[in-house]
Amino acid sequence: MARHEHKSFDHPDEVREFPKGRLELLTIAGGVVGKLTLQPGWRWSEHVKPIAKTELCEAPHFQYQISGRMHVVMADGRGVRPRTRDVSALPSGHDAWVVGDEPVVGIDWAGASNYAKG
Repeated sequence: MARHEHKSFDHPDEVREFPKGRLELLTIAGGVVGKLTLQPGWRWSEHVKPIAKTELCEAPHFQYQISGRMHVVMADGRGVRPRTRDVSALPSGHDAWVVGDEPVVGIDWAGASNYAKG
């Protein structure tokens, strides 16, 4: 019989902070869920690339965006603009940045365990 699990981002299992951003992680039901908070002015290639040491973000994302707007450019040049209440599935190989003055907050069910990890 499966057992009940309950966790809150009020008490994350792990926190990773980087310039203009924060990732809170919960390990639950054999998986990892992340909450990303990205401040205005954040850009992956400027603020996380030095940590990841890869040319583009190699973490795939399956996420729900709670607030804010961002722009994502894939390795092939295609761009998308996820915003509040959007669900996105992004494969590895992209750059991204916050658009506007509102922080981007999102919940990520894929890729979070490896995000901003050196």
